[in-house]
Amino acid sequence: MAIVKMKKLRLAVMASERKALLKDLLLLGCVEVSEPSELESGQFESLRRCSSPELGEDRADLAAFTDAIQLMNRYAPAKGGGFLSPLPEARMASVLYEQPLQADRAIAEKVIGKEEDIKRAASETARLEAEAAALAPWLELDVPIGFKGTERTVFATASLPAASDMAEVDTALGAAAPESQLFRVSSDKALNYVALVCLKEEFEAAQEALRPYGFALMSPSSRSGTAREETAKIELKIRGLAEQKQRLVTEIAQLASYRDELKLRADTLSTKIARAEAEEKLMGTESTVLLTGWVPAEKEEELGRTLGKYDCAWETAEPTEDEYPDVPVKLKNNKFTRALNMVTEMYSLPAYNNVDPNPLMAPFFILFYGIMLADMGYGVLMIAAAAVVLAKAKPRNGMRNFFELMLWCGISTTIWGAITGGLFSDAPLQIARIINPDTTWEGLPALFTPLNDTIMILIGAMCLGFVQIITGMIVSVTIKVRRGEIFSAVFEEGTWWVIFAGIACLALGVGNIGGVPVVLVIGVVMLFIGSAKGKKGFGIISGFIGAIYNGVTGYFGDILSYSRLMALMLAGSVIAQVFNTIGAIAGNIFVFLLISIVGNALNFALNLLGCFVHDLRLQCLEYFGKFYEDGGKPFRPLEVNTKYVTVTNDN
Repeated sequence: MAIVKMKKLRLAVMASERKALLKDLLLLGCVEVSEPSELESGQFESLRRCSSPELGEDRADLAAFTDAIQLMNRYAPAKGGGFLSPLPEARMASVLYEQPLQADRAIAEKVIGKEEDIKRAASETARLEAEAAALAPWLELDVPIGFKGTERTVFATASLPAASDMAEVDTALGAAAPESQLFRVSSDKALNYVALVCLKEEFEAAQEALRPYGFALMSPSSRSGTAREETAKIELKIRGLAEQKQRLVTEIAQLASYRDELKLRADTLSTKIARAEAEEKLMGTESTVLLTGWVPAEKEEELGRTLGKYDCAWETAEPTEDEYPDVPVKLKNNKFTRALNMVTEMYSLPAYNNVDPNPLMAPFFILFYGIMLADMGYGVLMIAAAAVVLAKAKPRNGMRNFFELMLWCGISTTIWGAITGGLFSDAPLQIARIINPDTTWEGLPALFTPLNDTIMILIGAMCLGFVQIITGMIVSVTIKVRRGEIFSAVFEEGTWWVIFAGIACLALGVGNIGGVPVVLVIGVVMLFIGSAKGKKGFGIISGFIGAIYNGVTGYFGDILSYSRLMALMLAGSVIAQVFNTIGAIAGNIFVFLLISIVGNALNFALNLLGCFVHDLRLQCLEYFGKFYEDGGKPFRPLEVNTKYVTVTNDN
């Protein structure tokens, strides 16, 4: 378990062979093609970048196929599919076979076109529904919506606030425009909808009289019929649009028979695009091309056998220290430690010259998770869920790592649940008391319990934290010694080891000479020497004080942070116990089971995430902070990477 050693690859090959070479490198799956670093120095000014004319079209086709597949999944979900269904298998030759795409492209375009028609129908439906809603207040008005009056009169529709005193409104209107009349057509909680009839010469006076009461004219309508007639027309159009939408959905569902073929073509295109993108990173002339990249040192021999098929010149070299920031990082892990890849990737990959944190983190992460959740029932549920998904769905990459981590954490949770006697907290005890109130049984056996041994658990949690922090310091010293940074190793981590030992001796009353804690004094002297390096005058004193403050607040603060192990164990146990106690009050086993199941489900869901977050914090902040250097770039080799199928070998 370590960071895989990389070698820089330089390769010159005939231009006529570049496509065949890239295909073989794709199948090999261990070479990352990179941009030549010499571009920055101008060494390749005379060379031109290779191009792939079909790349743009292929990307467009892939986007169309992906959209079409998503639409098929939305409108015609595949039968028998689902989360637990593994991806279908396809032979490598099928994935690499590049057949004409006209027919598949036409199918994808049909599906996308029908989706656009569905969107347009939905947009038109929404517009019509809004128009129908605007006509709703006028359904009882037996006058065409577009009617504006006669030669001498004005007919206008308007609104008034619902709180308006209509009698007062009528009085004001009568005083200003005696020949005018206001009719209330309908009303709702917010507005009164009214119709105004008046002489043309009185219209302005009527508006002025009504304006103080919130009178607002409605926008004129282009429709010619009454509100009821126009609403009927709108509803007829809406029904027609609904039928059109259903017809389009049915047509998409019929085209879904091509879904598997489109998926295969999409994966074929993804593979083709990967080669084309790698090709565009090549530099060359009309007759030769130059490829630069990275290859794992352990794959160099296998690469050599592949390159032996071509008339090419190639070499590999160890990266220099100046090149370390550009070296891609690949972690080499076993089945146990690879589950932690998701944690490492969430934080950041290590720098190339650092260490693989997974084997250093895995025991602590899994142990701490089990301590925090500590319930046999929850642990068994995690194990069962992870095992079913891994066996049935056969997830890949990140999802596989996630469920493998859940499996390991479930095992740890089950073990710590057995140690603390927790099975959905105290559910067995409560059930026993409901069945037999006189029972003398005190519950499942336990070495200690969160409620009765809180202080002991707190001390144990901080001791575990101290062990992890010391482990991180050991790793840091190892890295520094390997780099030749002996002074830093001795007078930074080494200093605090001596101080910790001195504090332990002082607490135990040993190691004193003449009443002087010698070990502790030595540690303080070492701290002074380390903090004084490179400083003069007052800087020596301030550096020493700063070193004491940072060390005390840093190390002891980090150790105290591990008290969350106790806090989450206690919180999870108490919450579940509260639900169990509430369920047991009725004295009925069915009531208890109902309340207990609901309560434990909520508690389980809450702590499943909570324990992960707090565990992640302990690893990334308290632990990684002692030795970890991040900033590594992930290793992205040219390889067959499918989304919809699982590739099988042709033999």
